[in-house]
Amino acid sequence: MALITYLVEDNQTILANLIDTLEEIASVTVVGHAATEVEATRWLSLHDGQWQLAIVDMFLREGSGLGVLAGCRKREPHQKVVVLTNFATIDIRQRSLALGADAVFDKSNELDEFFAYCIAETARDLPLPET
Repeated sequence: MALITYLVEDNQTILANLIDTLEEIASVTVVGHAATEVEATRWLSLHDGQWQLAIVDMFLREGSGLGVLAGCRKREPHQKVVVLTNFATIDIRQRSLALGADAVFDKSNELDEFFAYCIAETARDLPLPET
């Protein structure tokens, strides 16, 4: 079963590449995306419990990824939120984790780790084989 995934990214090229790559290497279904904090927070709250993975950039067209993280702090335990940003400083990592991010990855040099995380989440979500 595919991991129900929502992307928060304002760069259309990065968004398209992420969707293509995630769908190719991990069993994910991208059900939507947003380019602003308000749009993302609204969608995530309206679909509470219906998504499994949210991938959030820090710098958005309007607002920030920190606001998105704050908006989905009360999610279900099976719902994961990861930050994927070009600005993964120590401060941003600490603030993101304090707001409930499950992981933080730098777009410029941690993409392998990010994709490995997504693959692991997909595997974790798969039903166990019957014996």
